[in-house]
Amino acid sequence: MLQQAMKKMGIKQEEIDAEEVIIKGKEKTLIIKHPQVQKVNMMGQESFQITGQVEEHESQQEISEEDIQTIMEQAGVNEATAKEALKEHNNDIAETIIALKEQ
Repeated sequence: MLQQAMKKMGIKQEEIDAEEVIIKGKEKTLIIKHPQVQKVNMMGQESFQITGQVEEHESQQEISEEDIQTIMEQAGVNEATAKEALKEHNNDIAETIIALKEQ
């Protein structure tokens, strides 16, 4: 009965088979384990309803090999030193180079 009423109003609901849902934000990443995901299409607008076990992690910026290479060249250090210093300086490339040059 509810399904028929939803269909008349132009609402389609579909279960999505998902193993894990990841939502990446600037400061936090949410990982939803064992999710139940519903995709709802209401007159052309899609939305998702997600329930499950939520884990919260601090977001980490991805470090490219190009960034590491730049630090190595600018500061005159090896790869291991560049990576370690970058972690110590919260992935801030400029701050890392300046700190390594001052050593």
